[in-house]
Amino acid sequence: KLATGTFVSVGPLRARVIAGGAPHIQDVVITGLNRHEVGALVFVTPAVRSLTDLPPTAPLAEVLRHPAVLQKFQSLVTDLSLTAIGSANRVARLMLMAEPPSIDLGEITDKGSINQRAVLQHRDALVQALYDETPGHTVIKPGTDL
Repeated sequence: KLATGTFVSVGPLRARVIAGGAPHIQDVVITGLNRHEVGALVFVTPAVRSLTDLPPTAPLAEVLRHPAVLQKFQSLVTDLSLTAIGSANRVARLMLMAEPPSIDLGEITDKGSINQRAVLQHRDALVQALYDETPGHTVIKPGTDL
């Protein structure tokens, strides 16, 4: 639920983001509880490496900072924004996750799906950085130059 009182239908929105970012997105955690905008923490697939000219041994964090990767996801968030109907369906910002969801922290369920609540709880500092645009964190927003 956004700060405006609008409820966000997380399931369909997650599906839209994952489909829009295929084959580069493994999963997405939707953020925005008591905030004015919907955001997303994006877990990428190994296919994201194909967007760069970096060696296969490059750390994922370096791959996610590559201009081609940033451009790809900036284009995705812009497309999602342009096709959204209302603030509850508009992803206004996203952050790419260099660390995969943790089984040990309960971020992955026994059935292998993402536990949204656990990710939001354990990565609260990243959610804060997503909205505060804390230096050192890359926040990707629609129609902005990175």
